[in-house]
Amino acid sequence: MDILKAVHLKKYYGSGENLVKAVDDVSFGIEKGSFTAIVGTSGSGKTTLLNLIGGLDFADAGEVIIDGHSIMEMSKEELTVFRRRHIGFVFQNYNLISVQNVYKNIVLPIRLDGRKPDRDYIAQICGQLGIEGKMDRYPNQLSGGQQQRVSIARALAMNPDILFFDEPTSALDPELTGEILKVIKDLAAEHMTMVIVTHEMNFAKNVSDHIIFMDDGYIAEQGTPEEVFGSSNERMQEFLGKFG
Repeated sequence: MDILKAVHLKKYYGSGENLVKAVDDVSFGIEKGSFTAIVGTSGSGKTTLLNLIGGLDFADAGEVIIDGHSIMEMSKEELTVFRRRHIGFVFQNYNLISVQNVYKNIVLPIRLDGRKPDRDYIAQICGQLGIEGKMDRYPNQLSGGQQQRVSIARALAMNPDILFFDEPTSALDPELTGEILKVIKDLAAEHMTMVIVTHEMNFAKNVSDHIIFMDDGYIAEQGTPEEVFGSSNERMQEFLGKFG
């Protein structure tokens, strides 16, 4: 059963000769409990697509339906509340507040939603992510990998229906990248619905249930890892060839 559906999504920038089709007539579904990777070259529309299906931006045309709710029909205020209660986001940059400790960074969205944090539950999440002893520390006392784990914990603490990642390892060195990918892989093993924009092709191949290959704003190929990596699509093969 699809928890998310994207139907004929379009997002354009500029006009006339300067018109850029960032996302051009894109449709797909995401099954509940599945792991979807969105891949492609820089400028192919990956992050724009993620922002559209995650409710961070509105499409110019088309529809996004999450768990039966059409986010295109929501006002900005309604979408903000819906996103806070149903969607989690982890970005390239950790977006942590430097003057607040780890615990306060994690529970900030909960408090913004008017709820009281459950410190035991937060501690459980931190333990799952290997930062259980860091709750009283500040961001500048943590490594990049630890800071990214805090941002993942912050998203998980809201108990989202879908968790979105926008190139979460792009700011990390190779060793820390491996740590974060393991965290995400462990979450995928728990069948949490997740969507990731990534350049880590081996990770996408080994962990994903579904891969979407974006090229120049449209989906050039999509399917299981076996279908995508075994595709005869010339553009797909050209892209994969860059990764050896």
